[in-house]
Amino acid sequence: MAGMGKRMRPHTLTVPKPMIPVAGKPIVYRLVEGLAAMCDEKIDEIAFVVGDFGKEVEKNLVAIAEKVGAKGSIYYQNEPLGTAHAILCAFPALDGHVMVAFADTLFYADFKINTEEDGIIWTSKIEDPSAFGVVEKDPGGVVKQFWEKPKEFVSDEAIIGIYYFRDGAYLRDELQSLVDNKHISSGEYQLTDVLANMKNQGCKFKTASVSHWLDCGNKDATVATNKVVLEMSRSEKLISGDVKLESSMFIEPCYIGKNVWIKNSIVGPFVSVGDNSTIESSVIANSIIMNNARVLNANIEGAMNGNFSVYEGRKESVNLGDYSEVK
Repeated sequence: MAGMGKRMRPHTLTVPKPMIPVAGKPIVYRLVEGLAAMCDEKIDEIAFVVGDFGKEVEKNLVAIAEKVGAKGSIYYQNEPLGTAHAILCAFPALDGHVMVAFADTLFYADFKINTEEDGIIWTSKIEDPSAFGVVEKDPGGVVKQFWEKPKEFVSDEAIIGIYYFRDGAYLRDELQSLVDNKHISSGEYQLTDVLANMKNQGCKFKTASVSHWLDCGNKDATVATNKVVLEMSRSEKLISGDVKLESSMFIEPCYIGKNVWIKNSIVGPFVSVGDNSTIESSVIANSIIMNNARVLNANIEGAMNGNFSVYEGRKESVNLGDYSEVK
């Protein structure tokens, strides 16, 4: 999660993209929960590969690991040298059974990892695979070829960015070899080159399919993901018991955080409101309002309003960074 998150600006000027909340939880926290649910083994360590996000963000990441019973470790990628290089930055953590996940994606799956497999690559069937990396399998279900954005159809199984490796030390050595030999593709060290080399040496990769693959790459995609997560979380308690509701109503599903004041407003459906926020004389649908934010006299849909932001008196799709003020 070391990237600059340029497609999510202005929000990523103040927080890394995976820390942006979806239905009340940071994206990376939901990802960690999903990965943990698939593991029968105890998770020893969660290694976060980051840029210079500051000590407060690092503290929050360690706390996320601890919530699933694991040690949290911080490693740094100081230059954007590619996916293989990013994973290698967590060199000390690459041992034993290892999972790798890129932190701008969410998924839903209902299965346990078979740790006896050499490797597992999570995939999702898509209509147009030409914009993705895809896998081609043999009749036995073993990956026989990796394709990056194929111009002609070879497979509809897109790689979503989650992987399992039975032998983390083997992965580590292959990553190191790629970098030592300066094997660069499209200007970066690519994980797909490592996977292809491992396959050619006899490593058998299987695939695992997900029921939902949710993108959090930009503002609109994240708002859409927030909608799906809220819909799939209807059975959970999503509205805090201390919300102050005056002459207002919710259209569920919504997530409402702690100490939220809502007056003369209609909120929902598919709205997430962070802690200590205020909504007054407004109609809000399909939006994310973060912590300590204020929305006044507004009618908005498809919005993402940052922490400590103030928005008043307009009707439009909003993308408001932390501490912004629009009246």
